[in-house]
Amino acid sequence: MPPAEPGADGPHKPEVRGALAWTEHVGGVVFATTDRLGGVSAPPYDFLNLGGRVGDDPAAVAENRQRVAAAVGVVTDRLVLMAQVHGRDVAVLTDPPRSAPRVDAVVTARRELALVAMGADCAPVMLADPGAGIIGVAHAGRVGLVVGVLVAVVQKLRDLGARELVGRVGPAICGRCYEVPALTRDEVAAAVPAAATTTQWGTPGVDIGAGALATLHDLGVDATQVGGCTYESPALYSHRRDGVTGRHAGVVVLR
Repeated sequence: MPPAEPGADGPHKPEVRGALAWTEHVGGVVFATTDRLGGVSAPPYDFLNLGGRVGDDPAAVAENRQRVAAAVGVVTDRLVLMAQVHGRDVAVLTDPPRSAPRVDAVVTARRELALVAMGADCAPVMLADPGAGIIGVAHAGRVGLVVGVLVAVVQKLRDLGARELVGRVGPAICGRCYEVPALTRDEVAAAVPAAATTTQWGTPGVDIGAGALATLHDLGVDATQVGGCTYESPALYSHRRDGVTGRHAGVVVLR
């Protein structure tokens, strides 16, 4: 499988821009995503790496996180990140945690907490019921789709009173680019049929965004996808394309 070539306007040429790539306000909820631009990390993490476990300078990561917190209107200690483990556990938060919970989904009814899910091919999924005043995020990659992290987080939100959920699926590697062994595609297809596909090379593939959207729609969530394919866009982090790289994120805040 050939590597993608970064475009001329890719992340290796800094540009002056804020820390958010996209934002949307739905009622009292703010949805946002980041990409590589607007931060201070040096290559190969250039520039807005939010991942603290990928080898980047901790001071640069801290500055990048502070910029994202400010951009979504919260103080840095209210930026809630997870120690993502490709599972289906969900943490319910009433206050900022003292350390990143080892889960792949978090939910809260607390205002001014910015919930963050990171990715570099996996999809950050943002969820909210603005009327009920409850929000959540999930880290949904191939493994997360199979083990049911989105089913788990939606159920937890509904247990806490959410009824009219809206969702946004952030950037993820697309089915044209995510090549996997046939057995892996079959495993994914058994759990989430919409995620199984064929790549641009005619080989077995998985479409994480399509699988996440289909799962949310099946659960009655009004969901859309935002952002592009991580592998194809040089403005996004992609572990499959680059190996050592940073992490962008999806963020949701209840005002």
